[in-house]
Amino acid sequence: MALLIVESPAKAKTIGKYLGKEFKVAASFGHVRDLPVKNGSVDPDNDFAIKYEIIKKAEKYVKELVKEASKTSDIYLATDPDREGEAIAWNVVEALKERKAINNKSNIHRVVLNEITKMAVQEAIKNPRKINMDLVRAQQARRALDYLVGFSLSPLLWTKLSGSKSAGRVQSVALKLICEREDEINKFIPQEYWSIKAEMQNSKDKTFFTMLSYYDNKKLEKFDIKNQEEAKNLVRDIESKQYAIRTVEHKQVKRSPLPPFITSSLQQDAVNKLHFNVKNVMRIAQNLYEGIDIGGETIGLITYMRTDGFYIADEAIISIRELIKSLYGNKYLPKSPRQYVKKVKNAQEAHEAIRPTDINRTPDSIKSYLTPEQFKLYDLIWKRTIISQMKSVIIDQVAVEISSTDKKIILRAIYNDNIDIEDEGLLATMKEGETCKLISVDLKQHFTQPPLRYSEASIVKKMEEIGIGRPSTYAIIISVLQDPQMEEKLDLISNGRADWKKRTKLFLDTIF
Repeated sequence: MALLIVESPAKAKTIGKYLGKEFKVAASFGHVRDLPVKNGSVDPDNDFAIKYEIIKKAEKYVKELVKEASKTSDIYLATDPDREGEAIAWNVVEALKERKAINNKSNIHRVVLNEITKMAVQEAIKNPRKINMDLVRAQQARRALDYLVGFSLSPLLWTKLSGSKSAGRVQSVALKLICEREDEINKFIPQEYWSIKAEMQNSKDKTFFTMLSYYDNKKLEKFDIKNQEEAKNLVRDIESKQYAIRTVEHKQVKRSPLPPFITSSLQQDAVNKLHFNVKNVMRIAQNLYEGIDIGGETIGLITYMRTDGFYIADEAIISIRELIKSLYGNKYLPKSPRQYVKKVKNAQEAHEAIRPTDINRTPDSIKSYLTPEQFKLYDLIWKRTIISQMKSVIIDQVAVEISSTDKKIILRAIYNDNIDIEDEGLLATMKEGETCKLISVDLKQHFTQPPLRYSEASIVKKMEEIGIGRPSTYAIIISVLQDPQMEEKLDLISNGRADWKKRTKLFLDTIF
């Protein structure tokens, strides 16, 4: 009997059902080894030598793995298909070596599962590889930096800034972003500006709305009407004129579909549309990935949820396109599959985008097996996957300009929020030279608004844009920033009772 090791018991349960009696499937419950929290765990003067030890809470799981590994010479490592998963696999092997559970005669196989389905598991077992030491070393570099920054800087912060939390390589930069935004808000000075909106009637007695866009041959920019007096002078001039339609321009605009989800976009969409927090998004996605009981069979419903790649497997694209054709018809299907390219810093694109493992498993067909939260997230992922392979939408746009007879004033036709549905095509029916009657003019005062504080969704987006954090760390970083003591410090800053610069300058001066 071979031994297959994964991180979580839920994942072990699902895979165990697929492999049968030929395999014993066991869980490591995450990392089994880490750097001890003491000086010297990473030695920069000795070629960055790293000292590991078994994590205390992992000791009982290591003992169980040692027990099972001692019974076989074939060990398969099916930890997550990313840098962190590769490091866990390597550390499990090293721990088993230390405990004499394996030796040079043991057959160590690394298997990669982008999705947890019976076919994917069986295919992975048939095509094992060796542990990728490049990925392991990349994780070691990240962990060593985390250790050196945190271990070296945190005591200094505690000394210099009483009550400070520990420092972190990424969390401190994220904290700096939040504090800089708060500084922008505190320094913000509102700027006044005015807009002028006019209700008009065409020759068929249909009303529509316009905005003043040109005056005296000058295009009006946002801040050109600075105060009420200027606005009233313009209104008086507008009310004294006669009007006709100057131009009617028809054009088509192509809008491409959004790409399939990656970790950051899934987190942002789920926060904004479903009102989940980032931590819960990843918890629910993990459940969907590891497997849900569907009619007595445990099935992984989505692909791996920690990814920055837009790639979708060819066989999955074929299924998606077939379903689009079946559900919506050929007119919604592009001639060839869509391919997407990542345009943010540090994208690795090593894994597929987040998609259903079987696109034919529609949300409604499995709704009764899912919790309300699981259904909402799966529904979001399923719809985004379908949309990503559909045709671009072609939008007919109509731009209408109304001019005073002396050409001094030009107004741009707009759609009002409460326009009747039957009048939506009104602008398209208008003709150049058609006379228009002015019904009323409304002037409105505005003030510029300070930038918004970061939400969970927007801080993830910002971190992605500037290239800090990884799909595997966004939720962890936010969790650290939301620690009650951390939030208390941020509240002091937002209330003007603490200087954010003192909270971050020491870190930045030391690191940069």
